[in-house]
Amino acid sequence: MARYTGPRCRLCRREGVKLFLKGERCYTQKCPFEFQDEKRRNLRTGFPGEPPKKFRSRVTQYGIQLREKQKVKRIYGVLETQFKNLFRKAENMKGVTGENLLTLLERRLDNVIFRLGLVTSRAQARQMVSHSQFKVNGRIVNTPSYIVKKGDIIEIKKNLKIFQDALSKNIEIPDWLKFDKENLKAEIVELPKRENITYPIDEHLIVELYSK
Repeated sequence: MARYTGPRCRLCRREGVKLFLKGERCYTQKCPFEFQDEKRRNLRTGFPGEPPKKFRSRVTQYGIQLREKQKVKRIYGVLETQFKNLFRKAENMKGVTGENLLTLLERRLDNVIFRLGLVTSRAQARQMVSHSQFKVNGRIVNTPSYIVKKGDIIEIKKNLKIFQDALSKNIEIPDWLKFDKENLKAEIVELPKRENITYPIDEHLIVELYSK
């Protein structure tokens, strides 16, 4: 399974926003992005590792669209080919293409596991799904990109300590998910909607990018 193995904080610096890719560390004072020197961050331009510059280069409309696409890819941990395939699928669905794309990303099994609060990051969720720790409708699913449907039942195959630690914390679960903590079962009560996604995403920029 292909995945990004480089430093995750570098991705946050590149996009200029916190993407919360390292779980709990992103909410503490150990987060490099939040507590790095503000002046140096404002002067930096281009890729991380380049020397600071006094003036930012002019950003084109294409550059803005590209950065929005990269930001969404990195939030959900999706590679380019996967993202493009999801966009094509969203185009063929009824409704608004941009909103369809975001709801498809939300319906990925690794994202659902993250939303349930069983893990602290989507990267950790992908690892647990790949290790066959979950069942969907009674069958083991080890594909993180699996798209759940309304009415699907997700079960934890084995109650590991990592899940027990996560369940001891109060995590807000989205309205489109129902979670029985005692029996370690979750149900997709409805498909996610655009208002359920609180990330600062301008999906129309992605649509414009792929429409060229």
